Amino acid sequence: MDLTSLIGPGLSLGCILVGLILEGGHVSSIIQFTAFLIVIGGMTGSIMVAYTLPDLIGAMKSLGTWLKNPSANPDQILEDIIDLAQTARKESILALEKKRESISYDPLKTAIRLAVDGTDPNIIRDTLETAQTVTLEEEEVFVHFWEDCGAIAPTIGILGAVLGLIHVMENLDKPELIGPGIAIAFVATLYGVGFANIFFLPIGKKIKRKAQLDAMAREMVIIGVEGILSGLNPKVIQEKLGIFVHQKSSEE
Repeated sequence: MDLTSLIGPGLSLGCILVGLILEGGHVSSIIQFTAFLIVIGGMTGSIMVAYTLPDLIGAMKSLGTWLKNPSANPDQILEDIIDLAQTARKESILALEKKRESISYDPLKTAIRLAVDGTDPNIIRDTLETAQTVTLEEEEVFVHFWEDCGAIAPTIGILGAVLGLIHVMENLDKPELIGPGIAIAFVATLYGVGFANIFFLPIGKKIKRKAQLDAMAREMVIIGVEGILSGLNPKVIQEKLGIFVHQKSSEE
């Protein structure tokens, strides 16, 4: 579980609510089901116009990517590739078959299966690169989906505020209702901006980052398997792949 995906929204919401209370406000004043319905319902309908049903289902499933830690662990991938390189150097490529089941990263497992089957190295590279491209493009669709949600929600929130103000204008003969009416009208704007900046946009950014990390891991597999098939010394392979591990470490 990626704890920052849970702690982040909780911290943000908590600080906002504490700030509201310190300013003398009341939590009950920003709880409006109608505003929630306008923003979330309106945004959902709008986003359905822009994306196909499979895209919508895929985007919902991508929340799992947002909540979970990346499946690709560069350190583990490096360790597995070096172990495979040493085995291939001491025994043969066919000896890698017995190592395949212990590999946790699926792209590496697939690459080793192709190598053991005697597939041409160029075909292996093409296969892995195609899978890398397709996966990255699919993740980009989900990234754009959440970013679009973040762009649409505030606009729908403004629409909700306008609807509320129309209702206020209809009651100008009742001064005691004007203030509370305006306050309620702006709750929709609050929901739109809040959902966009606390959830939708950050979700898109995190999914994009994890897609980039997965692409880097797949590149490690391509370079590592090519090195194994060409008979490179495991130390040389380690030096080449160590760049990816060091880059990840420096970013953290």
